[in-house]
Amino acid sequence: MRLARVIVVVVLAALASVYVIAGAPIALAVLGVQVLYLLKVRTWWLLAVQAVLVYTATVAGGVSTGILGFLAGALLLTRAHRDTARVLAPFVVASAALIDAARGGATADATITVVLISLVVFGLTRLVERAGEMHAARLSLAAAAVATERLRLAAELNDGLGRSLEVIVEGGRRALAEPDGAAEALASVTATARAALTDARAASANYRATSLAPELVTARAMLDAAGIAVEVRVGHTEPLGPGGALLASVLREAVTDVVRRGSARLCVIETSEQGDEQGDEQGATETSGQRDRPASDRPGNDRPRNDRPGSTEASEQRDKPGNTVRLRVVDDGHRTADSPDFAGLPLEEAGGTLVAGLSPDGRFVVEATVLRGPSPAAVPGGEGTGDAGAPVSPAGGWRRRLLPRLTHESSYAVSVAVLAAVLVGFSVKALLQIPGALVIPATACLAVIVVMQLRSVDGRHMVALGVMAVLTYAPLPVFGPVWLGVAGFLAGPVLLAFPWRAAWPMTAVIVGGVAVAGMLFGLPAPVLANSTVSALVTGLVVYALLRLAQIVKELQAARESLARSAIVEERLRAARDLHDLLGHSLAAILLTGELARRLKCPPERIEEIVAMAESARADLRSVSGEQRELSLAAEVESARTVLSAAGIRVTVEPAELDLPAEVETVLGAVLREAVTNVLRHSEARHCAITMRAGESGLLLRVRNDGVRPGERRRGSSGIGNLTTRLAALDGRLTAHVDGDRFTLDACVPHRAPVPARIR
Repeated sequence: MRLARVIVVVVLAALASVYVIAGAPIALAVLGVQVLYLLKVRTWWLLAVQAVLVYTATVAGGVSTGILGFLAGALLLTRAHRDTARVLAPFVVASAALIDAARGGATADATITVVLISLVVFGLTRLVERAGEMHAARLSLAAAAVATERLRLAAELNDGLGRSLEVIVEGGRRALAEPDGAAEALASVTATARAALTDARAASANYRATSLAPELVTARAMLDAAGIAVEVRVGHTEPLGPGGALLASVLREAVTDVVRRGSARLCVIETSEQGDEQGDEQGATETSGQRDRPASDRPGNDRPRNDRPGSTEASEQRDKPGNTVRLRVVDDGHRTADSPDFAGLPLEEAGGTLVAGLSPDGRFVVEATVLRGPSPAAVPGGEGTGDAGAPVSPAGGWRRRLLPRLTHESSYAVSVAVLAAVLVGFSVKALLQIPGALVIPATACLAVIVVMQLRSVDGRHMVALGVMAVLTYAPLPVFGPVWLGVAGFLAGPVLLAFPWRAAWPMTAVIVGGVAVAGMLFGLPAPVLANSTVSALVTGLVVYALLRLAQIVKELQAARESLARSAIVEERLRAARDLHDLLGHSLAAILLTGELARRLKCPPERIEEIVAMAESARADLRSVSGEQRELSLAAEVESARTVLSAAGIRVTVEPAELDLPAEVETVLGAVLREAVTNVLRHSEARHCAITMRAGESGLLLRVRNDGVRPGERRRGSSGIGNLTTRLAALDGRLTAHVDGDRFTLDACVPHRAPVPARIR
């Protein structure tokens, strides 16, 4: 926001300098008052000071009445007694016309000048304020997006899993109340638990499918644990839609293959996006992933990019989702072209591509692309979709636009409207001095220039700049000195379109051209100086309006991007909790129900089922966004009970530690997942749960026998969930198989930082 204020101060100073050069140093005091208004120091006494200054300058000092525009703009900005202030603003404009008429001047021109300056003062100041408000509101928008998503998740989960848990509780209680029908009731409970567990896993996979972030975290952790250097370059925006699940599967298989081979020293993982709009209009800008890629890894489709830091093209490319998302995994550990096993991944059926093989420099490259799917959730207060509301043509490409698209965000609409009003005002001032026979062609030329200027809001358009340059200089012999002011229209977009090191010399050439042309026309020195300075001031005004319109647009995109990211994070949290918490509870209910049926329905087992179902209800509330802390001691006892019920001998070596609630919750989730894996993926006879405090932190180890030989699961999200949870606490998760024994280690530093949350 500091940059926006600097831009406005420079423009106001340029406006005031016109009057200082004309011999009115009092304009410096007028500028000082206006800067105070920019800083939101707005009182009636300050307005009175401004009124005294400008009327003294015009009435007593003979200064041009245009300086009254500063007072009119200040009145429009006043919030206290706003209606009264805005009624007074037209009277200021009228007084300027009367003063100029009394002097025998051009009343229409003076009136337009006052209106233009007031619009510039009002428009620039309000744009800075609105940009500040949007920047300040970004976190509240993200919080609102999360709250909306939590309500949606709660309604969705309660309709399905909530009802299933109610059925389980009611069935268990009926089995206790009616022993004769206990077997039938338990059969219904078991069937319901099995269906609910399937639904929970499907919902978890669905929530994870829109994001690639968890798999990137897991991949980094796996490669780090294997001693392989890893570079991760993220160049995509989320959510991804259904294609995210396919890319996650490709990444998981590729990284697993790199770790299994064990010969790689470096693995580079990068994502990028490609769209059609940039290619249609100016050649797409590279994403951050492409920009950092070694030249030997790039396919032959490098594209030009604007090298100006902070340029609109670069920022829009970052914030605006493309149509295609690409994942590349490159490693130096392959000696042959043997590819990982990607069988069963339906990328081609989903409209994507998958290529794997050795590159010319001997590195193994896996590259997958998918089409971006529809966004799963709307952003409150935004354009409505995760794709930033971008209009898409029936053919799937971005629509080309002659003028900038006016969004539903009022700040951006106001910025473009003020820009259009100022451009039209400057054009009318020029037309008032054009001979009658040339008004129509001059109007046509100015109309084209105004349209080209408005296009500049969307970024650099070289064709538009070329058209404006031709219309700035070619009509000079026809329209004469009056046309010199049009050079300011060209200077503004030039300042916006090029890096400063090129823009300022070009602007100097444009302004110098005005001076040279004025001398060729034989203009008097005062008129020549006024024309030259006015061209520079006009250029600065146009640049400021264009740049602030872009800043507002970029802030809008940034806060919507933040809200989308917050929604994705909330969905990932729900996915983790569904899998780790509710999935564990439902698996335990299913196991206990089947055991109770084999044991002829003992009441104590049925009571356990009811208690587990009640606990699962609490888990469901946690998944829906009501944060629930887990007790590690309680989870250890629960693990002992569940494993013992399955006939597995359990040994526990607990450690008496005073752990933060966040650490207990994460380790409790790790233990739940570990126990679930023991039950689902092994034929264990013994399981050891150990907790130790060492120099590196607290270690939780779960070790079991009975690993099934050759079993390999695709698409498991449990390890990824736990890796993400532990990474938030600077912890690490490792897992390895030794013969028929499986060991899962979770280590958390002693002083684990508390992860930030949006509440």
